[in-house]
Amino acid sequence: MNIKILHLDSNNPILMQQLQELGFENHEDFTSSKETIESKIQDYHGIVIRSRFKIDKTFLDKATNLQFIARVGAGLESIDCDYALSKNIELIAAPEGNRNAVAEHTLGMILSLFNNLNRADREIRSGHWNRENNRGHELDGKTIGIIGYGNMGKWFAKKLRGFDVEVLCYDIKENVGDANAKQVSLAELQLKTDVLSLHLPWTPETDKMVNSAYINAFAKPFWIINTSRGKNIVTTDLVTALQSGKILGAGLDVLEYEKLSFETLFQDKNTPGAFQYLLVADNVLLSPHIAGWTFESHERLAQVIVDKIKVLYSR
Repeated sequence: MNIKILHLDSNNPILMQQLQELGFENHEDFTSSKETIESKIQDYHGIVIRSRFKIDKTFLDKATNLQFIARVGAGLESIDCDYALSKNIELIAAPEGNRNAVAEHTLGMILSLFNNLNRADREIRSGHWNRENNRGHELDGKTIGIIGYGNMGKWFAKKLRGFDVEVLCYDIKENVGDANAKQVSLAELQLKTDVLSLHLPWTPETDKMVNSAYINAFAKPFWIINTSRGKNIVTTDLVTALQSGKILGAGLDVLEYEKLSFETLFQDKNTPGAFQYLLVADNVLLSPHIAGWTFESHERLAQVIVDKIKVLYSR
């Protein structure tokens, strides 16, 4: 086997180690520009990437010997999938690798928001002991609505089994509901939901999906958690709903202002007013796109990629 793989991002060492043991030839380039990578990509049969840059038509046209693209993560939105598939390039992702981490992070955000944990912590550190102002809510008795019932949504529903809650899910695919969540129409989910959790890819259909009209279609005020993609929510409309009380609180692991690489955030003199509001709101919990970013998932993601490449070349 003389399959040459170019690694474009650093990953857990087991990925490269195990591929080498399987007989693959590994090369790495974590710093060169996209143009420099394009000048040599014809020499490689596979690439392993996280989210460093977009794999577009120009890149794919120069990758004349490419057999697979492996993304060490769940989504493939940074890849022109249709064009890659038209060139018979296999696409590999690893949603199984970080679904447990995302599910636990989602649950943690809900419990923290419900019990004002971050605000209470800040107040005590500032010398304030406010019990009544930090009276919390209990998850039991609530209805949880999950939008997107794939790997992430299903694993989050599993984490809810220890709570006395009703779990509903909505997905564009039919018959994906299971013992942990009842699949319903979007209208029914919007009628009953107390806590909404997004587990969606970023596609033309989901881009800016959660806007004012979408939010106002919910019958009750609700909490919202987003551990999927930031651009699925219109931040200005989210802020309007937070200010009006339509949304009771928000846990955001992802933000509309993130770069495509997910490694940086839009943060300069022109910081949007909506983002400034999120930074100071007591009922908003923010984290830097780390829901799937655990020590365990770091290794598991790499292992899933190795296993799938191995299967690809054993057919």
